[in-house]
Amino acid sequence: MDEVFVIPLWVDLLAVGIGALQGALFAAQFRDRRLDWLGVAIIGIVVGFGGGLLRDLLLDVPLAPLQSNWYVVVATGAALLGMLLERVFRRLNRFITVLDALTIGLFGAIGTTKALALGLPEVAAVFVGVLAAVGGSILRDLLLNLPIALMHVGSLYAIAAAAGSGAIAVLLALDVDVLVAGIIGVALTFGVRVASVLFGWSLPEQRAITRLPKLPSLPRRSRADADAEAEVERGRTVTTATGVIHLHPTTSSIPVIGSEPRTRRRSPIPGASQSRG
Repeated sequence: MDEVFVIPLWVDLLAVGIGALQGALFAAQFRDRRLDWLGVAIIGIVVGFGGGLLRDLLLDVPLAPLQSNWYVVVATGAALLGMLLERVFRRLNRFITVLDALTIGLFGAIGTTKALALGLPEVAAVFVGVLAAVGGSILRDLLLNLPIALMHVGSLYAIAAAAGSGAIAVLLALDVDVLVAGIIGVALTFGVRVASVLFGWSLPEQRAITRLPKLPSLPRRSRADADAEAEVERGRTVTTATGVIHLHPTTSSIPVIGSEPRTRRRSPIPGASQSRG
């Protein structure tokens, strides 16, 4: 692949501005940090094109946000505007969410196609695209000394970026036009991100397996059955008229005929007797 999914400068600046605006609105929640105007501008700049910086550092190419004067100006102005008009933008939260979904889709598409154009394999290119989409939020949390929101239960931010970036990599592997693949990837990222916010989709919280499946146990023999089997194994003896016979275990179950001793009975006729079995 020799083409890169390139968007006009004004669209890229719009994405940077939305990111910086969101960074300022996020930082405004922490009044106890007492951020000044410079602190808010730094947060806005980091969120605005932090992902792009990480992308270009990984790809070892010139940093795109430093190739034009407008990037820093737009990021700083959007961050300060978000600080001053915080109450106004809070009412447009849904609109900001929509623009944010579009932003991560664009950054993911740019990062993925740029990595593929430089010869990276598909999986590595998707990783670069996802990092470009979410890198600004990671740097924001690090600067504010907060737990990285990306790693906690919440809306599918990184999953949306991964879905779009993965779709672009697959489509380009199938020789789909880069522009068509980029549009599909952005639309997929946008749809997953907006749907996760509207319907509250999130990944399940980490948990461990507490119960392992039990294997079926063999039926237990009763004590009486065990004693009976032991008796059979030892064999048995039979008393007959001629003596005691010790039977082998293999023949112990064969009944013995005439095993009872013969008894002599007295005849009612005097002087006579008879033997009966």
